[in-house]
Amino acid sequence: MQEIKVVSNILKANELIAGELKKNFHDKGIFVIKFMGSPGSGKTSILESLLKELKSKLKMAVIEGDLYTTKDAERIEKQGIPVVQINTCGGCHLDSHMIREALHNLSLDGLDLLVIENVGNLVCPAGYNLGEDMRMVALSLTEGDDKPAKYPAIFQRANVVIINKIDLLSQTDFSMDVLSWVWVDKME
Repeated sequence: MQEIKVVSNILKANELIAGELKKNFHDKGIFVIKFMGSPGSGKTSILESLLKELKSKLKMAVIEGDLYTTKDAERIEKQGIPVVQINTCGGCHLDSHMIREALHNLSLDGLDLLVIENVGNLVCPAGYNLGEDMRMVALSLTEGDDKPAKYPAIFQRANVVIINKIDLLSQTDFSMDVLSWVWVDKME
């Protein structure tokens, strides 16, 4: 009989590295936000606005996760913010090992805030701890009001949910009432 290999140690390894990252961030006084959402939800646009608002008050850096391009990192770099790009080459999320490796290319000295913009996905990023202090999710109303019901883990684990593209509300069938009902129902 052949032995079946169990790979739960992969998630344990991620948690161990995430713990090391969190300790390192805390020792340096850095607050870390993991920012998640679907492709096209507006994560990078929201991040650009956040950086513009805070860059005169805080020393910040960004780690950008993307499948193949550097387009989002180039947008962040134009803000005058240090940024490191991680390309997952098709992988659906960032993990703590990737973050640890990216930090070799980013000085943490004097940083107040590190934002990790994850790969656009509502499933995979929810399950991977990156040593963050806060989890933030962008939900574009063009995606539909059913997303918290369809992808509960990412919304249940979020500290902040930003409803984006609200200027298009009248052009969609998105219902804030349905969203509120789904939110309350799924979160209890």
